[in-house]
Amino acid sequence: MKDFQIILVTGAANSGKSEWAESLAKNSQKPVIYIATAQKIKDDEEWMLKIKQHQKRRPKNWQTWEIPDNLSLAIKKIPQDNCILIDSLGTWVTNFLEKDESQWQIEVEKLIFSLKNASSNIILVGEETGWGVIPAYPLGRLFRNRLGKLIRLIGSMANTVYLTIGGYAVEVSKIGINLNLK
Repeated sequence: MKDFQIILVTGAANSGKSEWAESLAKNSQKPVIYIATAQKIKDDEEWMLKIKQHQKRRPKNWQTWEIPDNLSLAIKKIPQDNCILIDSLGTWVTNFLEKDESQWQIEVEKLIFSLKNASSNIILVGEETGWGVIPAYPLGRLFRNRLGKLIRLIGSMANTVYLTIGGYAVEVSKIGINLNLK
């Protein structure tokens, strides 16, 4: 049996996903390595403000790794018995939207393999995008579909899955039924 946990925290925009994931990491009593998947876009003030807000909330003793693409390699490099917080899967998916489906599937397989073989607790933050309107553009639909499938895949292998909604974190892995679909 594995001696580490995979925790998925999912929810809508501004639902408290990151804050809940951060509180779980703080309570882990392990050294935390925060993996930020966002790429800085200097001319996007709103995006840069969001990144700064996330940075400001992090305790000073946490290490931050900015990894926009190769999550699987980063997970492999992290020493045993840490708590890894990956925020977020949505921005990670965005970084691969220009890749074709076969290249994308390779990235997903590498990530899943690294999660299954990790030696540290891993908390992943991922957005729920399918509860709104269907995106009007192909790229938006591609993002929604890739992220939705990734969240479902990671959720099926996670020890614990939380949904943040209305200011609450609900442990859906306790009250739901794992569909265990691949």
